[in-house]
Amino acid sequence: MIDGYTIVFACLLLTAGSLGDRYGRRRALIGGLAWFGVFSAVASSVGTPTGLIVARGLMGIGGAFIYPTTLSILTNTFREPHERAQAIGVWAGVSGLGVALGPLAGGLLVERFGWGSVFLVNVPICAVALTLCVLFVPDTSAREDSPLDPVAAVLSILGLASVLYGIIEGPDKGWGSVPVLIPVVVGAAFLVGFGFWEAHNPHPMLDVRFFKNPRFSAASATITLTFAASFGATFLMTQYFQFLLGYSPLKAGIMITPVAVGMMVASPFAPGRVNRFGTKRVVVFGLVLVAISTGCSGSDTIMSSFVGGILTRLGMGLGFGFTTAPVTESIMGSLPPSRAGIGSAVNDTTRQTGGAIGVAVMGTIFAARYHASIGRLLFVPLESRATARESIGTSLGTASHLGGQTGQELVRAAHTAFLSSLRVTYAVAVVMVSCAIAVAWRFLPAQAPTYPGAAPYDSSAGTPPDADVLEGLEIGIENISD
Repeated sequence: MIDGYTIVFACLLLTAGSLGDRYGRRRALIGGLAWFGVFSAVASSVGTPTGLIVARGLMGIGGAFIYPTTLSILTNTFREPHERAQAIGVWAGVSGLGVALGPLAGGLLVERFGWGSVFLVNVPICAVALTLCVLFVPDTSAREDSPLDPVAAVLSILGLASVLYGIIEGPDKGWGSVPVLIPVVVGAAFLVGFGFWEAHNPHPMLDVRFFKNPRFSAASATITLTFAASFGATFLMTQYFQFLLGYSPLKAGIMITPVAVGMMVASPFAPGRVNRFGTKRVVVFGLVLVAISTGCSGSDTIMSSFVGGILTRLGMGLGFGFTTAPVTESIMGSLPPSRAGIGSAVNDTTRQTGGAIGVAVMGTIFAARYHASIGRLLFVPLESRATARESIGTSLGTASHLGGQTGQELVRAAHTAFLSSLRVTYAVAVVMVSCAIAVAWRFLPAQAPTYPGAAPYDSSAGTPPDADVLEGLEIGIENISD
C-alpha cells in the first residue's frame, strides 16, 4: 500500500517535470492537484487491499506532477539568485511543516474517524490549493527548450520502476533471489539505455551533460546519500519509540516533530548564511549536525531521555535545514530556468531513490543482526523462535504468548538485540552522511554564482569556466564598449 504510491511517484517524476516545462507548469500543477484529490477520495472509499493499492498508485501520478512543479514555478518566478535562494529556503521550510503535521494529523484522524479519513482530508486541501493556483500562480513554460522525448520517458519509467521495486523487495525476499535480481538488472539496463539515448539525442528530455557540472552532480549525490541515511534512520526510530520505550503512536509522532521544527527554522535562515560563508561551508556544517545527531540516535542512554531525544531530533532537523535548501538551490541554479521542471524532477528523484535505498540497506543490516541474535536463544522453543526472530514486534508478541520466566527473558533478550542492531545500523548511517560530507567538501563550489543559470567556477578545483560563462563575459564587454 505504501510502495504502490512511492514507485509510481518516483518513476514518473522526470517525465512529469519535462511535460510541465513544455506545456505549462501552472497547468501541470492544477492537473496534478485535481488528479490527486479525485483519487484520494477514491482511496478513502475502497473496501479491499487491492483497491487501495491501485488507488494509491493512481495518487502517485498526481503527486509526480505536483511536487516538481512547485519548485520549478518558484525558480521561474524568482529569477534573481538571492531571491531564488530565499524562495527555496521557504519552500524547504514549508516541507518541514508538512513533515511535522502529517504524522500528528494522520494519527488523530485515524483514532477519531477511521483510516479512510487520512485520504479524504486531501480533498478539501487540494480544492483550496487549486483555487489559489488559479488566482495567483503565473503560467510559465519553455516549449522550444523542452522537446517531447517519448523514448526517454519510457526508458526512465521502466528503469526507475524496476530498480525501485527490486530495492524495496530486497530486504523481504532476499537480495540474491530471482524476484529481486531480475527487476534490478532489467531496470539498470533500461537506465543505461536512457543515458545512452539522451547522450546521443540532439533534443533530450534530460541533457545528461548537466551532470558534468560539479555543482549539479555533487548536489545530487549529496542529497541522495543524506536522504538514504535519514529515511532508514527514521524507519527504525519509530519502532524504538513504540516497542522499547513504550510510547503511544501519538507520542512517537511528537518525537518526530522536532526534526520538522528544526527544518522550518534553519531552511529560510540558510540562504543568508550561504551569502556570508558560502555554499560548501553551510552544507558541510549542516551535514556534520546530521551526522552527530544520527550517531546520538543510536545511544539508548540519550534517546531514552525525553529531553535528550527531543534535542537530538531537533539537531537533526537543523542539520537538514542547513543542508536541503542550499543543495536544492545548487541543483536548480545550475540549470537554465527553462529546464526548471526537469531539474526539480532530478532533485526529487534523487531523494526518493536515496530514501528507498536507505530503508532497504539499513533495514537489511538491522534485520540480519536481529534475526541472528534471536535465532541463538536456545531457551525459546524452536517453533516460537522462528516467529520471534522476525521483528521486535513479533518477539514481544511471542514473549507475551509464552509468559512466565521464559517470556520475561525473551523480552530482555529482544531489547538487547534491538539496541545492538540499532547501534550498528546507525553507524552505517553515519558513514553514509560522512560520504556526503566528503562529496560536498570536494565538489560543491565555495560560493554560488551571482547570476541565474551560471555554472560555478572553482579555481581551487582547476576547472575552467564553461562556454556559458565566457559568452556572458563577452556580452558584458560588448555592452560596455557600446
